Amino acid sequence: MEPQPDQTLSHWLSGHAQTRPDAPALVDTDGTLSYSDLANAVSKLSSGLAGLGIGEGDTVGVQLPNLRSFVIAFLAITARGGIFQTLHMPYRSKELQGLLSDSGAKAVIVTNADKDSRTQDVLSVRSSLPALDHVIVAGSAPDGCASLSGLMETTANSDDMVAMETGAPYLLLYTSGTTAAPKGVPHVYRSFLNNALLSAQEMQIGPDSRILSLAPMSHLYGLFTFHLALASGAATVLVPTFNPKTLLPDLQAARATHVYAAPAHFAPLVAQNVLNPEHLAGIQLLCLSGAAVPRSLAVAVDANMENGGVIQLWGMSELQAGTFGRPGDPAEKRFSTAGAAAPKTELRVLGDNGTDLPPGQEGALQVRGPSVFAGYLNRPDENKQAFDGGGWFATGDLAVIDAEGYLTITGRTKEIINRGGVKFNPVEVEELLTSLSQIQQCAIVPVPDPDLGERGCLCVELTPDATLTLEQATEVLADAGMAKYKWPERLVILDSLPLTPTRKIMRGELSKLMQHHKD
Repeated sequence: MEPQPDQTLSHWLSGHAQTRPDAPALVDTDGTLSYSDLANAVSKLSSGLAGLGIGEGDTVGVQLPNLRSFVIAFLAITARGGIFQTLHMPYRSKELQGLLSDSGAKAVIVTNADKDSRTQDVLSVRSSLPALDHVIVAGSAPDGCASLSGLMETTANSDDMVAMETGAPYLLLYTSGTTAAPKGVPHVYRSFLNNALLSAQEMQIGPDSRILSLAPMSHLYGLFTFHLALASGAATVLVPTFNPKTLLPDLQAARATHVYAAPAHFAPLVAQNVLNPEHLAGIQLLCLSGAAVPRSLAVAVDANMENGGVIQLWGMSELQAGTFGRPGDPAEKRFSTAGAAAPKTELRVLGDNGTDLPPGQEGALQVRGPSVFAGYLNRPDENKQAFDGGGWFATGDLAVIDAEGYLTITGRTKEIINRGGVKFNPVEVEELLTSLSQIQQCAIVPVPDPDLGERGCLCVELTPDATLTLEQATEVLADAGMAKYKWPERLVILDSLPLTPTRKIMRGELSKLMQHHKD
C-alpha cells in the first residue's frame, strides 16, 4: 500500500512494513533496519510509553541526535496519539526549562552519555515543571528516571497503537530564535505529510532512494527529510552529528542519492578547495537551505556533481517546504533562487503600503496553503499580527518573485538597517563580501550611533590563517558599484559567529554582542 494523501505516520509505516518489509528504512553505523524491523521497534516502544500513561494529546519532548532511537521515538510517540516536541542538542537547563514549561510536556527523552548528557540539566529544573511526569533517559538512567532502552524492549501490544485523524496535532516545533525568543509551532498530520508527499514526487525521490540530512532532525529541515523518506519508502541514512573533519568520508560512506545540508556545511570545503567529484558520486540532488546560499557556493558544489545538481529550498517551521528547486530547473534558477512554490502553496510580495508588488520587486513575503500552521502556541497577540483575513501568513522575510515564479529571499524585515533614515538590506552586501577568500562566513548587524541612529558592523569569521581589514572589505563593494551608505563602517573579527543549532547566524545575539564589544 503506497502512501496516500491525508494519512498519518502510522499509516505510512504500516503500509511499507506490509508491502516491502525487507526494504531498508534506516541505515547507520550499526547496520540496516528494515521497514518491518522499524515497525516492530515502534510497536515495542509504543507499549512502553503506554505503560507510563503517555497517550493521546500528551506532549513528549525529545533531545536526541540523528540516531535510530530518535526516529523510533518520533514514530512511537505519535503512534500513541502523542505530540512530539523537538529539542535541539545544544540546549541546556535554561532553554530546556523554558521550552518544556511552554509546551506543558508530560515527558522528556534526553541523553546521559559522557559527551552529550542532558539528564542532569533536566533534573536540575524538574521542580519548576509540574506537568513533567517522566524523564526518560537514553543511557544509564538515574533513580527516578525511566530507561529508554528498557521501554524499547517492552512486549508489543497492538491495542497500544492509537488510530488518529489526520487533523490531529502530532508535532510541536519551536522557531529558531535568530531574532527573538523561540515560539511554539504546532502542526497536524495532514499539513506536513501532504506537503512532503507532493514534494518527494517533484524531487524525484523513490523507494530506491537513500536520503541523508546533515541538518539535525530536531530542526524541521532535518525532520522534513524523514517525512520525504517515509512518503516514498526510501532509506534514511543517519549521521548522528555534523563533524567538519569527517564530512567528506561521511558523504562517501552514505552512498546517498539525495543530500540535504546548510551552506555552512559546504562553504569551508569550497574555500579550502578540498571538494571533488568522488565525494559527491551518486548524488542526484543536493539541497542547500537554512541560510542564504551564495551563488558562488552553489556553482562550486554543482561543478563537482557528475550525476546530479544543486537545488535550494526555502521553508519555515511554520510551513515546512515553501519553495524548492526541481532537478530539471535551469542551472541559473537552481544557483540563484530558492525555487518555485511547493505544490498547493501560494506566495505574494507586498510593498510598504500593503499592496501586491509585481514580479521583480522586493517586498514583504507572505504565504498561504494547506501546510501553513494555524497559529503559535500560547501567543494570541502574535497570531493576530502574523495572519490577515485572507489566510496569508507574514513570514518576516524580504523577497523577490520573478516573472517565472522563482523566489529569492533577500533578507529579514527585522534585519533592515536604518542609517540616518535611509534603510537598506545588509544581505546583498554580505553576498558580495563572501566572494573574499578570507571570509568563511559573515553578517552585517546594526550598532547604535548617536548621529545616524544605526551603522552597519561587519562581523566576520575568517578562514584559517587569513587576515582582513575594513578597507579590503569596502574595496570589494566599491568595485561592485555598491552605494557607499550600505558599506559597513566597523569590522569585528570573531573566532566564530553565534549560530543556532541549525547553523543559522543568530543576528539578534550578534547585534547585542556588538553593542558591548570594544575594538
